[in-house]
Amino acid sequence: MSHPVTTNPLIIMLINMTVVFLVLTVLGLVINLIHIIDPTKPKAVKQEESAPAEPEAAPAVSAPATETAAVEEGISPEVIAVIAAAIASYGYGMEQVRAIRPIPRDAWKNSGRAQLAKR
Repeated sequence: MSHPVTTNPLIIMLINMTVVFLVLTVLGLVINLIHIIDPTKPKAVKQEESAPAEPEAAPAVSAPATETAAVEEGISPEVIAVIAAAIASYGYGMEQVRAIRPIPRDAWKNSGRAQLAKR
């Protein structure tokens, strides 16, 4: 029959903690190595290669009517993007949206007026 090497709980704890921290260190090194050798990372392009010989004319992109109207009213483009993502998650397209307008929220104001009227 084999006997345990030690029954001292302190030594068992130290051995277990050493093994755990060694495994965590190896995992950290593997993660750093993956970040260095990442095949999905876009390659760095030299300045000379990235600059085209002749400037190309950018195609004119017309913004949807809802976005231009919303920017005029003060709704930020980030909020428009979030609303568009929420609509798309339900399976609808932005062409089905006619307008994005903020709803007037007077609940707090009306609640305060109602409480003042009670007094």
